[in-house]
Amino acid sequence: MRKRVSLLNNIDKLVEKALITIQSEALFSKENLQKTIDVAESKAREIEVPVTICISDLSGNPRMFYRMEDAKLVSLTLAPKKALSALLMQAETKDLNKETQPNGELYQIETMMDGKLVTFAGGIPIFYQEKIIGAIGVSGGKVSEDQEICETAVRTFLKGESSCQL
Repeated sequence: MRKRVSLLNNIDKLVEKALITIQSEALFSKENLQKTIDVAESKAREIEVPVTICISDLSGNPRMFYRMEDAKLVSLTLAPKKALSALLMQAETKDLNKETQPNGELYQIETMMDGKLVTFAGGIPIFYQEKIIGAIGVSGGKVSEDQEICETAVRTFLKGESSCQL
């Protein structure tokens, strides 16, 4: 009897995980990605800073990538790196800066990761039902501006959640 209950609990957990995966994938619909980019771009225009925005999935693959006209060319490299950094570290990139300074617990991690990590603001992981599903990176302005636009993008992305319920 215990084996049967244990097996049913395992099946329930697998079904729950599968449902979360299916629901979170719905957040990556073209419509939700485009709306997220549009709202983030609107925020960037409001504060008068052209940026590049990258929305990546759990594998770190960019699912949508957009560079506003006049965004700094370096932002083409930094936006996806910010998204990947937030994803890999499961933390906002703004929170990594202090730890990567001399005497910090993560000092020199950027070097050890062959330059793949960015440890300044503008990258935020996306959590759905307490599971990480992707990340957004924004680059082109001051780090505080990138962070503000990125926060707007994450909020907008997660508003698509209501259309993801099965």
